[in-house]
Amino acid sequence: MFAAILTTTFFSFSIIFAHRSLPAAGQMRANLGRLFVAVVALGLYAHIIGTGFSSASTGWLFLSGVVGMGLGDIALFLALPRLGSRLSLLITQCLAAPIAALGEWLWLGTWITAAQIALSVVILTGVAFAFMPDRKHPPRVKLHWSGFVLGFLSAAGQGIGAIITRKGSMVALAAGEAQLDGINAAYHRILGGLVLTILWFTLIQGRKWSRELFIRPARPRYGWVIANALAGPVIGVSCYQWALATTPSGIVLPIVATSPLLAIPLAWWLEGDRPTARSVAGGILAVAGVIGLTLAR
Repeated sequence: MFAAILTTTFFSFSIIFAHRSLPAAGQMRANLGRLFVAVVALGLYAHIIGTGFSSASTGWLFLSGVVGMGLGDIALFLALPRLGSRLSLLITQCLAAPIAALGEWLWLGTWITAAQIALSVVILTGVAFAFMPDRKHPPRVKLHWSGFVLGFLSAAGQGIGAIITRKGSMVALAAGEAQLDGINAAYHRILGGLVLTILWFTLIQGRKWSRELFIRPARPRYGWVIANALAGPVIGVSCYQWALATTPSGIVLPIVATSPLLAIPLAWWLEGDRPTARSVAGGILAVAGVIGLTLAR
């Protein structure tokens, strides 16, 4: 639970840093740059201090990255112009947890208690209440049915990716290894996501993405890209892998789903973006659910 809360905290900072890195470095350079920085940082640890590629879980974790950070993130990237950020985020965060809980029960036989299910619902209700579009905050794009399909695929990618990580942890334990090293596991997962992301951009967008990659912004500032990489793919994903090594995905994902809510007061503090009353109420409800979930058995 502590690892899941740490994940939420660092993912929240990553959201703020990602927002600042886009105009500072360009969209394509910022997105790929954070993954490259993460692979280098995590790879140095994995091959010097960690187990490198020798763990029995390596293949499963690589697959987890392909599904979660590859397919899931690509689907979210495609959903954004069809649904807008609020609705895309809402579908992804609120569906990933139940997909993970159901999938882990069906595949791995992992049960969570009725109290844990109820409190997870409370958390996701708070997230939904805070981010559901309304008349004051309508979607800024014309909604298209394909966006909802892509949003579901994004949630499925995140949820199934978490289950595959859980499977990798079990395989490692069955092979007589110690508890899965979150940093080493994050390296394998990020590597899988990076490989698929590069393949997708190369095969689908052809030369367009490479041209965008080399367009230099007027005043490039790569410090935000590095900060985003350290907060999200490096520390955040390491804590995420640590959490999944010890706790069912149906409990971890509802807590991680509150990351955008925690980013709201951070944005107010760092950027002066004042939160709405509804986002505050949704945040309070979600935090109450997180507190209850940490105490529930």
